[in-house]
Amino acid sequence: MSTKKAVIRSDMTRAQWTWKEMKKNWVAYVMVFPYMFLFTLFTVVPVLLSIVISFTDFNLLELPNFVFLDNYIRLFLDDDIFIIACKNTLIFAVIVGPTSYLMSLLVAWFINELPPKIRAVVTLIFYAPSISGQVYLIWGTLFSGDSYGWVNGILLDFGIISTEIQWFQDADYVMPLCIVVALWTSLGTSFLSFIAGLQGIDRSMYEAGAVDGIRNRWQELWYITLPSMKPQLMFGAVMAITSAFGFGGVVTALCGFPSVDYAAHTIMHHLDDYGGQRFEVGYSSAIAVVLFAVMIGANMLVKKVISKVGQ
Repeated sequence: MSTKKAVIRSDMTRAQWTWKEMKKNWVAYVMVFPYMFLFTLFTVVPVLLSIVISFTDFNLLELPNFVFLDNYIRLFLDDDIFIIACKNTLIFAVIVGPTSYLMSLLVAWFINELPPKIRAVVTLIFYAPSISGQVYLIWGTLFSGDSYGWVNGILLDFGIISTEIQWFQDADYVMPLCIVVALWTSLGTSFLSFIAGLQGIDRSMYEAGAVDGIRNRWQELWYITLPSMKPQLMFGAVMAITSAFGFGGVVTALCGFPSVDYAAHTIMHHLDDYGGQRFEVGYSSAIAVVLFAVMIGANMLVKKVISKVGQ
C-alpha cells in the first residue's frame, strides 16, 4: 500500500499532491482556518510590517521615507543609552532566565513527589506570587525609602545604618532588587507546565529503567523524566526567554521610568520610550527587530541544548 502511494506521489508535482491532500482533508483546514487567520493578522503581519518600517523614518504623522540602514547605524553607533539597555537586558536575561527555569523545574520535581492533597496546596503557595496583583506593593513596602519601610526599619533598629536607604532610587541597589523580585515571581506558567509534564509520565518507564540499570533518582531524572517531557521543557524555555528579555514591567512598577541613572534601563524601556512617547516608529521598529532577532537566536540555542537531554 505504501509503495502504491509512493508511486502515485511520484507521478505528481509537489503542488498537485499538496492540493489533493488539502481537498481530501478539507474539514481539518476549515477547523484550523480561524486560528491561522487571527495568528497571521495579529502576529505575522505586524512582525513583517515592523521589519519594513524599521528601514523608514515613520513618525505616525508623515508618510514614511526609506532611510535603509540609518536606523540601525544610529542604534549601534550613536545611541549610548541603547548600549546601556543592551548591557542591562543581557545581565538580567543571563541571571533570571536560566535561574528561573531551573527553579521551576526543580520545584515542580519536588512537588511532584508529594501526596496529591499536599501537592495541590504547595503548588498554590509557589504559584501565588506570579498571579498576585500586590507583588509590587509588597516589595515597595518592604524596601520603602523612609523609616516605615520594613528593611530600613530593621536595619535602623539594629544600628546597621544611620540613615534610610533609598533602595529604588539608588543605582547600586536597583538592578539586584529587580532581579530578586523577578525571580520571586518567576514560578508561573512554565512551572505549571512542568508539573503537568511530570504527572503525564508513565510510571512503568521507571520500572523498566530499574531493570536496565538505573540506580538513583538523578539517573531517573536525566534518562527518563527529562526526555519524556521535552515538549514541556521547550515551552518552559520559551516562556523563560520571553519573560527574561521583556522584564521592563518589573522595573517600571518599582523604580519608575526611567530608572535612576538608567541603572535598570532595558531594551523594552528603550522601545517604549521611542515608540510610545517620542513616536519615532521607524527607530522603535529597528529596536523591536533587534530584540526579536536576539530572542529567536536564544530560542534556537535552547532548542539545541534541550535536544541533547537524555543522550
